[in-house]
Amino acid sequence: MTETELYKELGALTKSKDKWEENIPYVKSLLSSESLKIKAKALWLLAEMGLKYPSAVADSVPSIATFLDNSEPLLRERAINALGRIGRADFGLIEPFWKDLFRFATDSVASVRLSFIWASENIATNTPDIFENYMVVFAELLQDKEDKVRMEAPEIFRVLGKRRPEFVLPFVEQLQKISETDSNRVVRIHSLGAIKAAAANS
Repeated sequence: MTETELYKELGALTKSKDKWEENIPYVKSLLSSESLKIKAKALWLLAEMGLKYPSAVADSVPSIATFLDNSEPLLRERAINALGRIGRADFGLIEPFWKDLFRFATDSVASVRLSFIWASENIATNTPDIFENYMVVFAELLQDKEDKVRMEAPEIFRVLGKRRPEFVLPFVEQLQKISETDSNRVVRIHSLGAIKAAAANS
């Protein structure tokens, strides 16, 4: 099967959610593909499969985590995202790798830093308490030089503001300043959203 045919097959599988659980071992096997495109697609699909069937992807988690050290940014992004999606469904499955994710807050590639925030939002949705002593990491990302990272950074404060507003309240002043002064309109809006979430739930 050519790369194009295989990618098309994975695209069809993405839409056939009723076939996900039985195909998890097959998709996992594609992590050893020589094709960057196929490996990236397999990681993305395992992320979504893991959100729906966390126990079925349990033995795939260590294989996914090996891509955290990959030199290709796209594979780092996809591995981080997959751990986030699986961790949203069952934090215990990704707990051994969770603290390691924080090094990606300072990754040299903006899209990888963005994936770190997304993964954290996913995990925080159902397991918020673990973030209590890590809020300063996200506060630094509020000042990221890349717009797309700054646009997403307030969202982790919004997610946690709904669940553990006390984690967010120490950063309300900083969020307020950003909501008034950031050059990016979306950043300003998201910062206000985080403040409102914390205020409404405190």
